[in-house]
Amino acid sequence: MKNKINLFVIIALVVIVSLLTVGCPPEEEDSEKEGNIFNGETITTSTQKKVNGYDIELWNQNNKGTVSMTLGNRGIFKCSWNGIENVLFRAGKKYNRTQTHSEIGVFSIEYDAPKFSITGNVGYLSVYGWVDNPLIEFYIVESRGSYNPGSGGAGSINHGTATIDGGTYTLYETTRTNQPSINGTQTFKQYWSIRNSNRTSGTISVSSHFNAWAEHGMSGIASGKFYEVALKVEGFQNNGSAEITKNILSINGVPIQ
Repeated sequence: MKNKINLFVIIALVVIVSLLTVGCPPEEEDSEKEGNIFNGETITTSTQKKVNGYDIELWNQNNKGTVSMTLGNRGIFKCSWNGIENVLFRAGKKYNRTQTHSEIGVFSIEYDAPKFSITGNVGYLSVYGWVDNPLIEFYIVESRGSYNPGSGGAGSINHGTATIDGGTYTLYETTRTNQPSINGTQTFKQYWSIRNSNRTSGTISVSSHFNAWAEHGMSGIASGKFYEVALKVEGFQNNGSAEITKNILSINGVPIQ
């Protein structure tokens, strides 16, 4: 009789445990848990490579200081830098300079950068890229330190403002003389859209900025042969870190593959 009671107790305990565990979701894979989404390669020197359809680049001017860029899936990354001269971390798409931006399509980027921190005044969270012939470096600055690179740049021209994606951007044109470029050391124009209030997430209608620049007399962006568009973190003579947890680059509404 005693053995039968013990058997009933064991069966009852098994049933209770089964009922408690029914419906409980399986434990997440480690790579999906918060903090482990950056589970790819870590880069510590100037590098260009393609990962999951995105062109990845770390550029550290003159290899100064210490830099780190750890990759995740689909264009996300985290980065840090210390004691650098100028460093750029970016993930986007590179082209072969045979088409204008309008011939390629309509660009947009949906992004989230919950962590963006710099110790000095000069640093940007931005859309970044180049066109060639004419050679132009362009920025759509979403968040920055206290330094305004548009108004503080050499030969700065203020071309007014544009309202895009619910925010107001001031449009600037500056000139870089004998500086590093995609064509080596060159003198070239820079086009800027500087958001008047910082943000670290949202959708950036990139082509709307291209069109605004052209409408405000910055015509080179329309005729230049397209080389690159990317979401970028930049630091200049300072320390900092950032995490990009979403970076969806779309062309004509279709995310890149």
